[in-house]
Amino acid sequence: MCNVMLLLFNQRTVYKNPATMSRSTPPAATAKDSRRWRRIIAEDPDWQLTLVPCLSNLCLKSIVRNIEEKPIFEELSPIHKDFVQETLSTSLPLHVTANLISDGVYWKRCCEQRWDICDLAHYGHSWKRMFLERHMENIIELFIPDVTEPKTVLEMVPLCKNYVKRLDISQFLPPIKEPQEEEDGSKLTCDTEYDRPSMDHFDFNILLNKLTQLEELHLVYRVKQCGMNFEWKMFEMTDRDCESLAKALKSCKTLKLLKLHQSHIEDKKCRLLVNYLLDHPSLRELDFSHNLIGDRGARAIGKLLTRSKLETLNMCDNNIRGPGAKAIAHALSVNSTLLSLNLRLNCLRDEGGQAIGKALLNNSTLLHLHLGANQVTGPTAIALSKVLVQNNTLKSINLSCNNLGVDGGIALGEAMSHNTSVTECDIRLTEVDEQSASSINQVVWTNQSSEQKRHARQSETK
Repeated sequence: MCNVMLLLFNQRTVYKNPATMSRSTPPAATAKDSRRWRRIIAEDPDWQLTLVPCLSNLCLKSIVRNIEEKPIFEELSPIHKDFVQETLSTSLPLHVTANLISDGVYWKRCCEQRWDICDLAHYGHSWKRMFLERHMENIIELFIPDVTEPKTVLEMVPLCKNYVKRLDISQFLPPIKEPQEEEDGSKLTCDTEYDRPSMDHFDFNILLNKLTQLEELHLVYRVKQCGMNFEWKMFEMTDRDCESLAKALKSCKTLKLLKLHQSHIEDKKCRLLVNYLLDHPSLRELDFSHNLIGDRGARAIGKLLTRSKLETLNMCDNNIRGPGAKAIAHALSVNSTLLSLNLRLNCLRDEGGQAIGKALLNNSTLLHLHLGANQVTGPTAIALSKVLVQNNTLKSINLSCNNLGVDGGIALGEAMSHNTSVTECDIRLTEVDEQSASSINQVVWTNQSSEQKRHARQSETK
């Protein structure tokens, strides 16, 4: 307080007589300097009476300037915290701010300065989570084996492990290969003549078991913007990648969703991954879409359905045929947790389609089934019509882009007349006659209306 009074004393205002001042000072200077001696400057909208800054503001500015040497934040009041968050530099190192500055304006400024598009809906409406997740994703996507030091990733773990719940990795960079030179100076170009790198892509073994809040993992093994350096092997997961990832997934006990698509996964890799995912305590959703998984891989998936708590399975756009579909169907007949099954863009044919239909006669949990573009025909439609009569759990079924024919359409239409649960039935491009399609759609609309009324009654009772 004494220091503040001394400061006020040193900056006290001295008032002079304008008449005396005008005789000793030139007119131009008098007009300019007279503002210093006036108590009120009405013509200046930004003028204020405060001559000495508030002591609390001086202290806050000092905290902001010295936050790296003396980090102070949690001790402040909410109003003072807001001032610090609005004033701090966004270029401060993460080891200073990550565990010090809580979610708020500071992290919003950091995100908006770094990225043009910031959609909080994917990050639990948390600016801090968005920044730390996307920063970690950027480090992994730019990681070059045997060039980038693993400590670059590991140093981030203590700073972000409590906030990273989702990682969406859209590329993996391969190692840099430098050809060896022979004695005559010519360069060797064969892949077998390179020294093998320690890893083919980023190794998740060093990371996943340390991210104790991680729930979702989205991976695509590819190189974006490769340009004229394009090679097919840039767009696939190697055997070593698969083994290291499988071990890492087993160690991540909190993982709920795994999406591994467009990564050239075939049967061998699928079986290895599934082997490590058996009896996983928390995995609920698995997406292996747009890969090369065939019947042997599908048999492994069937085994996973009997030894997991999966609720959603997406095997869209693979090479699954009849035998593989039979394996999945067998598991489906005894499964009690799966809610959604997507087998679109495979080649099940009637062998696999009928097997799925028979399995659903013993299943009372599946809500959504997608068999679009699987070359199934009338026999599959007849098998599924029996399901529609008996099963009151199924909510949606998609049979689009299959040649079901007139007989298949008639069977489905007759079955739907006895169904009260299906609210979506897609039979586009199936060669079903218009009368059958019309009757099916009419039943679907009726079921939708009943479902809406039921939800309205439930909301009223609540």
